[in-house]
Amino acid sequence: MTLRQLRQVASDLGVALYSRKSKEELVAAIEERSDEDSNQPSLRSMEAEMEPAPRPQAETSVVFLPRDPQWAYVFWEISDDDRASAQAAGATQLCLRVADVTGLPGGSVHPHTLQEVIVDSYATEWYLPVPLSDRDYRVELGYRQGSGGGWISLAYSSVARVPALHPSEQILDQFVPFSLESAPGPVLPAPGGRLAEPADTGLHERLYQSATAQWRRISRGSEAFHELDTSGLDTSGYGSSALNPSGAGLWASGRDSGIGGVAPRQRSFWLVADAELIVYGATDPSARLSIGGEEVPLSADGTFHVQVPFRDGKQLYPIEAVAADGEQKRNITLEFSRTTPEDNSNPADKAASEWF
Repeated sequence: MTLRQLRQVASDLGVALYSRKSKEELVAAIEERSDEDSNQPSLRSMEAEMEPAPRPQAETSVVFLPRDPQWAYVFWEISDDDRASAQAAGATQLCLRVADVTGLPGGSVHPHTLQEVIVDSYATEWYLPVPLSDRDYRVELGYRQGSGGGWISLAYSSVARVPALHPSEQILDQFVPFSLESAPGPVLPAPGGRLAEPADTGLHERLYQSATAQWRRISRGSEAFHELDTSGLDTSGYGSSALNPSGAGLWASGRDSGIGGVAPRQRSFWLVADAELIVYGATDPSARLSIGGEEVPLSADGTFHVQVPFRDGKQLYPIEAVAADGEQKRNITLEFSRTTPEDNSNPADKAASEWF
């Protein structure tokens, strides 16, 4: 009997404080009353007349629980009716089908990613190896049908995400527009949450032209600095001499020779500059991508984005994508070369005081 049934019997027999007694105490109190009253039936006779408690009908279902980046735990239940129907239809082997559904709507799977695992016919749980980490998977429970290879589907699990094996190496860059000609201001988001497109100030074009044009005459107020061009003559036409017409040196105002009424001062100065290389692209989300033999993680839509140092010398980046089945491959090799003709830079912590 259940505790509720025992309390009902104790109430009918007039057992005091029956609601506060445990199951063992209720059984002892009821038996004591039955011994005192011969007309009162015993608990054994009461239980013999009761119908057995109904068992809940099992429902066919399967649950997929990722345990770590390499293994997942699956457990399931099959109702007697579904098992009998499958056996009557010629079911031979109970199987689990694991499908990669990353970034796809319900019911769709990535091609060449479906894996089938045969399990014991009366098993209710199984550990599955995960093909790739950091992906979404769904498990289907069913039977193989006869020798023709038919399939009897019983249930689908919910979609679950398998955690990544390593921390993500992707960096989400947000490039903020700036101008050297105006004071910096806040970047306000446009309607919809995206950053507003910066106005075209021509800054990039000016930087490009200044980096590729020949040396030219640069004017700063009353001072004019003359650099040599490729013909060996300066832009003012006074030959290859570093003197201007007044013979005062490179600077027309005579600041380089210490004249002109400007007192010498001492100050430290520094400069640092470098470059980075961004390699990006996309492939099938279920593929395995490597650059130079190193595996590169893919985002949910199959894109990748890698920032690497861009130092002097030649750089080769062989990129290879291998399909999940290992049969299809695509590759591309990128070659880059950088030179630094002049480097008179220094970090701030190594800046030395100089007279100027």
